[in-house]
Amino acid sequence: MAKQKEVKTNAMRILDRLKISYTHQSYECGEFIDGIETADKLGLPHELVYKTLVTVGAGGQYFVFVLPIEEELDMKKAARAVSEKSVSMIHVKDITAVTGYVRGGCTAIGMKKQYKTVISDKAEKLEQMYVSGGKIGCQIKLSPMDLCRAVSGSFGDILAE
Repeated sequence: MAKQKEVKTNAMRILDRLKISYTHQSYECGEFIDGIETADKLGLPHELVYKTLVTVGAGGQYFVFVLPIEEELDMKKAARAVSEKSVSMIHVKDITAVTGYVRGGCTAIGMKKQYKTVISDKAEKLEQMYVSGGKIGCQIKLSPMDLCRAVSGSFGDILAE
């Protein structure tokens, strides 16, 4: 019987190339579900699961923010974190064109271009966190420091009060 080949996402290949340790979990899902549903499906604590949001600045540059699934991005804090006047969410229809990923499978690792990425400073205190693995139905577990290194990111105060 032939051994089934493990299917790796682009994000996983990048982590492998950087020699960053991670594990991944897959789940059945045909279409977009939010991070809370994903965490519940996998039985993961909500405070360890993070979502990836993509914004566009006043100057037209794109910025990526990684934050806990139950939290909201504070647009003023986010803009300050990337030294912009303002930022706004990109339109859902633009996600694939900008990132190379689909809604619900978007991760900061391995986007079409390396955009400036800010991870919520809440993650700094964690040993491990979960982020999308780069496709719907896949989550990657890794240390926040390793995520930060993989995306050449920084940590910042970006959450709404």
